[in-house]
Amino acid sequence: QVQLVESGGGLVQPGGSLRLSCAASGIIFSISVMGWYRQAPGKQREGVALFIGSGTSPNYGDSVKGRFAISRDNAKNTVYLQMNSLKPEDTAVYYCYVRVNGVGYWGQGTQVTVSS
Repeated sequence: QVQLVESGGGLVQPGGSLRLSCAASGIIFSISVMGWYRQAPGKQREGVALFIGSGTSPNYGDSVKGRFAISRDNAKNTVYLQMNSLKPEDTAVYYCYVRVNGVGYWGQGTQVTVSS
């Protein structure tokens, strides 16, 4: 079994920044996907930023390119999401997703609210 612990959400003003983190623990032999999705009220869950496979180049959703940056610490099995220049439309519940040992796991979700 694998556990994911997310942290870092909150309320921020437009133009501000937040950093999310997600740590995976448990019996981990391999991680093939690490990243973040989000879901706004009344909308489908969408991919925000993902590391897929062993490549080091992440994939970003079009709406966050140039503003968000994903990074990871392989030694700690942790993935981060630095969110800059936040906009009200970034308001959503952000979910960490990892595929560990061939099985996908979701974090509990953390609320990000961008409002003045």
